[in-house]
Amino acid sequence: MTVSTHARRTRVHVTGAASTAVRPVLESQRRPARVLAVFPAGVYLEVRTELEPSVIAVITGQATRLPNSVLLAGPLPHVTVGDDAAVGDRVIELGPLSLSVRRWWDPAPPLGRLDSARLARAAALLGAPPGAGPAGTGAPPGAGLAGNGAVALLAGSCAKGWLLGMVTAAEQLVGLGPGLTPSGDDVLAGLLVALRHLGLATGTEPAVRLADWLAATVTYDARTRTTPLSATLLHCAARGEASPEVIAVLRGAAGRQPLEPALRHLYRLGHTSGADLAQGIAIGVTSVLALSAAT
Repeated sequence: MTVSTHARRTRVHVTGAASTAVRPVLESQRRPARVLAVFPAGVYLEVRTELEPSVIAVITGQATRLPNSVLLAGPLPHVTVGDDAAVGDRVIELGPLSLSVRRWWDPAPPLGRLDSARLARAAALLGAPPGAGPAGTGAPPGAGLAGNGAVALLAGSCAKGWLLGMVTAAEQLVGLGPGLTPSGDDVLAGLLVALRHLGLATGTEPAVRLADWLAATVTYDARTRTTPLSATLLHCAARGEASPEVIAVLRGAAGRQPLEPALRHLYRLGHTSGADLAQGIAIGVTSVLALSAAT
């Protein structure tokens, strides 16, 4: 009884702002979770559920705001990998922390209408960000899969609207590479978000249909082919959900904000994640332009 009373006294109650991507999991009945990874500014929780996303990032303002994030105003509790947690009923219980979600943010804000001519002016820069080398390669230096044959097949197939080639390449890329978010997954995520947002903004229906097919391909068995976090991010990307750094690059391509600073910020993500995401976005921009011209 003394231990229970002490535990209640030391529990810290805070509120947070959650991505709408994780709303289905947060608003469902409470389920057990476990600590998947711990960083100074974030903790990744894997929820035992069939819903997607199955991984939720609990972060402070210093962390990258992934589309599956819940942002809290305050420090993270001390936890270790494998510790138990619970998620549901709009509450995350993590060690001594009880986090109640009170606000939501949108990881897939629409771009609005976009003229293809404006997008064409951004294509060369997206192919080679400032200081990164010659334009038009679609594979910025630093990308983990620069020169990979499956990436080349993916780019060529998307630009032509060739479904079989796109699906074949995507199946080779899911889970390809080391780390919590393998390079192949990051390229696919960047491409998915670009096809969906830019296809809708330019009214290029073939690009949106490609995004639907690609989404179905990469999410079909993602849980068994890549890491839990990366599978979650692929499900988010399939719906057009991404980090603010990715959305900023799309806004830059659409002329809504300066493109070069947005690209520099994107490149700072992870070891190769930013470059890989940029590579996927570049493929998406080229594909939307080619499909738009063909319609």
